[in-house]
Amino acid sequence: MANTETEQKPVMIVGIDDSDHSFYALEWTLDHFLAPSAPNTPFKLIVVHSKPSPTSAIGFAGPGAADVYPFVDSDLKKIAARVAEKAKELCHSKSVDDVLVEVVEGDARNVLCEAVERHHASMLVVGSHGYGAIKRAVLGSVSDYVTHHAHCTVMIVKKPKTKHSG
Repeated sequence: MANTETEQKPVMIVGIDDSDHSFYALEWTLDHFLAPSAPNTPFKLIVVHSKPSPTSAIGFAGPGAADVYPFVDSDLKKIAARVAEKAKELCHSKSVDDVLVEVVEGDARNVLCEAVERHHASMLVVGSHGYGAIKRAVLGSVSDYVTHHAHCTVMIVKKPKTKHSG
């Protein structure tokens, strides 16, 4: 059997969560890089969703945390499954079916950088949440982090601001 390793397409990873911003980034990437040449796309697309751990989502330890844990865990699993399903549907709607959707538990910053290493990705795409300076300083921006730590090209897709009527 011929070795197809040498003919592998470069890997493009899109990091998503359950926000509009990340799905806008995925759609933008599909429209600009993949859909025009589908099904023979120039990249192998991998969509990575980082699922927060129940402990980080609950945000407290101590009496009561253990009681809430199974419910939070189950909710996070449902959200992750919905995000993965939505991502697959969006890709399919653009005729991009050669896509791998991964759900990895952990902090998005680490999860995305580790995915880049694991898949030897050429490009990482993330959406920009457009947080204000204070919220970004407190939360730490995923896009800032991956720009500095991911060992590949990073593209940040910004969702155009919508004009509020009224």
